[in-house]
Amino acid sequence: MASKKDIRLITFDLDNTLWDVEPIVARAEKTMRDWIRAEHPGFVARFDFREFSRLRHAVVTERHDIAHDLTALRTEVLRRAFVEGGYAAPEAEEAARNAFDVFYAGRNTVEYFPGALEALTVLGRDFRLCALSNGNADIQRVGLGHLFSGHFSAASVGAAKPDPRIYLAALAASGVTPTQAIHVGDHPEQDIAAAAGVGMRTVWVNFTDQVWPDLPPADAEITGFDELVPVIRRLAGA
Repeated sequence: MASKKDIRLITFDLDNTLWDVEPIVARAEKTMRDWIRAEHPGFVARFDFREFSRLRHAVVTERHDIAHDLTALRTEVLRRAFVEGGYAAPEAEEAARNAFDVFYAGRNTVEYFPGALEALTVLGRDFRLCALSNGNADIQRVGLGHLFSGHFSAASVGAAKPDPRIYLAALAASGVTPTQAIHVGDHPEQDIAAAAGVGMRTVWVNFTDQVWPDLPPADAEITGFDELVPVIRRLAGA
């Protein structure tokens, strides 16, 4: 078992690990659509919001270069919507950027799971902390900038988990080997299997009593953040 000094890095998924992302995105979507209704009534008269699903499918299918980048993906969907709603290209691009900004403000208004910030604060005294996320949350805007030394996203790395590049980038930037790092996340494949695949130890965040799939198990499982610090210390050999 490695000693505490051998573990130097703890990486964290963000969405559905530190907060419940679905209601956050739903609120942000509603705020954005309300803003569009108020600021672009002519567009609303010509475009049915239900068409957003069709446009998103089209962008994901056609634009493999941005399918992993949720900011670029959403902005392109909005741009196409405004074009379909009768806007010329420059006006559509501006309207899309502004609509995305409204969405993004809401997307970064998060409510942490109980005990999450407290656990991060304690762990930050002994370990380097980094965020690894397929999503597009901004660690500064959500209030994690003082705790995390880096954020490696699918957009910044150019690939989404479970692609190993996002893990390898964090390890390289932190100057540690995989055996000196532990990853904490909620997704069995994207977080646990992917991190284990590069040689990291893993902690599965299971707050909803999920049944573990047919994969090698995580090194540890937690059902609340009050369990995380002792679990990390145990894995670190403290």
